[in-house]
Amino acid sequence: MHGPKITPEIVLRAYAEGLFPMAERRDDPDLFWVSPDKRGIFPLETFHVAKRLARTVRSDKFTVTVDTQFRDVMLACAAPDVGREDTWINDEILRLYAALHTSGHAHSVETRLNGELVGGLYGVSLGGAFFGESMFSHVTDASKVALVHLVARLKAGGFRLLDAQFLTAHLATLGAIEIPRARYLAKLNQAIPAPASWLTSSPIDGANAWPGALVMKIVQDI
Repeated sequence: MHGPKITPEIVLRAYAEGLFPMAERRDDPDLFWVSPDKRGIFPLETFHVAKRLARTVRSDKFTVTVDTQFRDVMLACAAPDVGREDTWINDEILRLYAALHTSGHAHSVETRLNGELVGGLYGVSLGGAFFGESMFSHVTDASKVALVHLVARLKAGGFRLLDAQFLTAHLATLGAIEIPRARYLAKLNQAIPAPASWLTSSPIDGANAWPGALVMKIVQDI
């Protein structure tokens, strides 16, 4: 996208209108705006976790933190991986979201195993909406545990919407659904004015992230 440089403020205004930026490739310097006809979301009120994953969360196998390695999480999400030889996270995306993180609008959830960063996710918060951007996992269940902890924090903080952008087969197994753009925009317009707060306190341990005080539905492993 040539012309005036995109600012973090422009990105936030775009999110409020249902758009988000992407690049064609990791090495492409340009960005374009996306507003899918069908939008992936995680319904917070019916978020569900399979029994096996619930046991992993409760075991505290992973140490889970927030906002301690934001750039490292972004770089891991941008790195090539098996089945994902290229990504849409370019240097301009890294610049913009680092600035959003500094201003308190972009956040990360990190999972560590024996002190090593092995999984996580990042996204943008705006009012009562959280826009999930990307996740990575170097160890089985590392990103899934980060997602469960994210949902716990969002529910505790009063968030109304967890945006997943596009529905994939992987996200569908975790409870994501697809809704038309008009319905998404209606949910977005209700969520943004809602009072909500991103919790930056000590990590929620596995017992409290699942099932704990937050009511989530356990489903059988498929």
